[in-house]
Amino acid sequence: MVERLQEASSQLKGRSVISLMEWTPTEIKKILSTAQWMKANPKVAEMRYALAGKSVAMIFELPSTRTRVSFHVGIEGLGASVVLLNWEDSQLGRGEPISDTARVLSRYVDGIVVRARRHDMVQDLKKWADVPVFNALTDRTHPFQALADALTLWEHAGHLGGLKFSYVGDGNNMAHSYMVVGAKLGMHVTIGTPKQFAPGPELVAWAQAEAAMTGGSVTLVEDPEQAVFGADAVAADVFVSMGDTVDEDTKKAMMAPYQVNAKLMKLAKPGAVFMHCLPAHRGEEVTAEVLEGPQSVVFDQAENRLYVQKSALYHCLAD
Repeated sequence: MVERLQEASSQLKGRSVISLMEWTPTEIKKILSTAQWMKANPKVAEMRYALAGKSVAMIFELPSTRTRVSFHVGIEGLGASVVLLNWEDSQLGRGEPISDTARVLSRYVDGIVVRARRHDMVQDLKKWADVPVFNALTDRTHPFQALADALTLWEHAGHLGGLKFSYVGDGNNMAHSYMVVGAKLGMHVTIGTPKQFAPGPELVAWAQAEAAMTGGSVTLVEDPEQAVFGADAVAADVFVSMGDTVDEDTKKAMMAPYQVNAKLMKLAKPGAVFMHCLPAHRGEEVTAEVLEGPQSVVFDQAENRLYVQKSALYHCLAD
């Protein structure tokens, strides 16, 4: 039997991916199901021409390995051309207004992938652009990583609704994105973090209200052991994120009790997986024993970035 590329959703054409707060559970599941199909059928020739004749700009203000490579490979894998812009090499690095850059690029390309320090920069880009904008990380959210992690959990558990997902550490962009995606998909998300570094209260309130409609929940606790108890998945991230202006030594000392180690993982379910968006600092937020251990799925997560990004590009840009 010849496998064919799934038909692009007309409801998603022209959409941007900024935080996923604006996406419905059905739309998110469509991205995940197509990503799963793309992963299972990598050699379907039709896929290589899905975005033929289109161009996608990639703008990076911050360092990147996984995001830059996976987006680049994904764009070209769908038959589109990549226009790579390093921040300092573009007029943005010299102070050109976002509104001008957005309107100019919209005349040249069919989509814009952007990694930026400030979330409002990406929001402004979307406001002024006439083409879809894809958030490749900001200080507030990291939507494609959360999608990749959802796909990874789906592969391992066979479902997402009702799963207990626990994140311990800094209440950063990953904590925010886990709350958003988890709430949308009916998961029970617990965030374990010190009060000083808790996620933004407005986003927490939004996620809790959203979860109430999908059968999930969002809970904040300070005790890391309470956070991971009975979890199907335990996630961590670096204690000090890119662009974080706090004193690193002070913050790392405060975050030390939130390290994911073998003792903490034993409080989760026996078949629980460990997740990390990478890069990881072994010996800080996670021990090498856990990161390299049998419960770790960190490289599955990294691989799945490629497929959720290809899926989103396809649905948002295909004719």
